Amino acid sequence: MANNTSNQFDEQIKKCRDIYQKKTHDYGTSWRVLRPKSLTDQLFIKAQRIQTLEEKQTQMVEDNIEGEFIGLVNYAIMGLIQMELKDNNNLELPEAEALRLYDKQAKQIKDLMMAKNHDYGEAWRNMRVSSFTDLILMKLLRIKQIEDNQGKTLISEGIDAGYSDIVNYSIFALIKLNEL
Repeated sequence: MANNTSNQFDEQIKKCRDIYQKKTHDYGTSWRVLRPKSLTDQLFIKAQRIQTLEEKQTQMVEDNIEGEFIGLVNYAIMGLIQMELKDNNNLELPEAEALRLYDKQAKQIKDLMMAKNHDYGEAWRNMRVSSFTDLILMKLLRIKQIEDNQGKTLISEGIDAGYSDIVNYSIFALIKLNEL
């Protein structure tokens, strides 16, 4: 089953990367102007919208939940890239560099997911998509608290771990949505 998870992860991250690449082509790396707290808030808005749609089961704007999970993946990876480039004030990255940084983060996230997936025995397959949404919101509230504490923690993982978990939960949700 782990091999299937690996392939399913690759399939979903490819969809996310394709959208990231097209938006990078259209908009450049304008997202580089966002401060870390702004990226966290953007993630929170997307996750909150998913939770609202799951609860109300109707929507007024025709953007589907799958697209919101893709947005979560891409914004979380952007957050990780921002953390990596924190001392780089160059807002506009060449498209090839933006994609290289995306791929680097996606690989690290997948490696983490595969290790955790081994230890947890594919437990995510028995979870509901709505649980992933709630876990993402919880991670975002934790990240906001860490940001409010100037990034300092006593015992907890940092913001980067939270962003990585958000990507993995979102990928799991995308896999499950595509299996329905």
